[in-house]
Amino acid sequence: MGGEKFRGCYTVLITPFTEDGSAVDVKALERLVEFQIREGIRGLIPLGSTGEFLSVSPDERTQIVETVVKTAAGRVPVLIGTGAEDTREVVRTSKEAEALGADGVMIIPPFYSVPTLPELMHHYDTVARAIGIPIMVYNNPATANVDMTAAMLAEISRIPNCTYVKESTLEVTRVRDIIDLCGDRMEVFAGVLGYESAWLGAIGWVAVCSNLAPKLSTAMFHAAAFDKDMDKALSLYRQLMPLLPFVGGPRYVSGTKMGFRLMGMSMGSPRPPRLPLPGADTAALSAVLQKLGLLSEGARQAA
Repeated sequence: MGGEKFRGCYTVLITPFTEDGSAVDVKALERLVEFQIREGIRGLIPLGSTGEFLSVSPDERTQIVETVVKTAAGRVPVLIGTGAEDTREVVRTSKEAEALGADGVMIIPPFYSVPTLPELMHHYDTVARAIGIPIMVYNNPATANVDMTAAMLAEISRIPNCTYVKESTLEVTRVRDIIDLCGDRMEVFAGVLGYESAWLGAIGWVAVCSNLAPKLSTAMFHAAAFDKDMDKALSLYRQLMPLLPFVGGPRYVSGTKMGFRLMGMSMGSPRPPRLPLPGADTAALSAVLQKLGLLSEGARQAA
């Protein structure tokens, strides 16, 4: 992408599996990437939590990276989730991502060892020294067991290449504080609160809902972050709101995959321990997608 700054609404992609769950559905992944780009998404992030990165093999990981990078073909930036418990493994997968043509990597902290700030600094610095593409540090204390506060990120942002953060607490003031303490060293992407964070200076949103609704998600974030059109942004946000409970919380993977099935664009089921979305939730999700006009849209995409 020629070193252009990452900005806008990025989708943290699901990983399509075959119906029996035994393999990555490469053709479905190619269709998913094309759907996202055609609908106006500004970037793609495979192998995040939504992409079930802990449930794929090293060979499948390589296959996913190759498929997304090749299909995107430079039309939008592709960042690869390379989080792991072992710093050496993060270096390996980050170097692989760079070699395969990725534009950046997104790295959640080691999620079992509860690293201290010096350990986090060593972890990110080691990876940064091994690659030449930008790192998006990913703060999600609910899953990583460590909360990288604005003060901690101010230190991490001094590491060359650690130039973005995906901020996924539910404390919107974090965006304000990160910008205040990090200055121009680190740009903020919202991880959860896309609408709210835009008003405080986030230049991007790593969204789950944009898997199913890339056009609406992008329009909403851009209206808030770049057009500063509060009336338009709030109207679009209210349209999107009913979808959010199905792509957040414990069912974000199962809800997203069921959404695609309802839209006629099957991406398979989650791999265990995740299970498919329960029937009662499926009926409610179908009603939400119907109101958003995505069922008919999905049928056209699948045709």
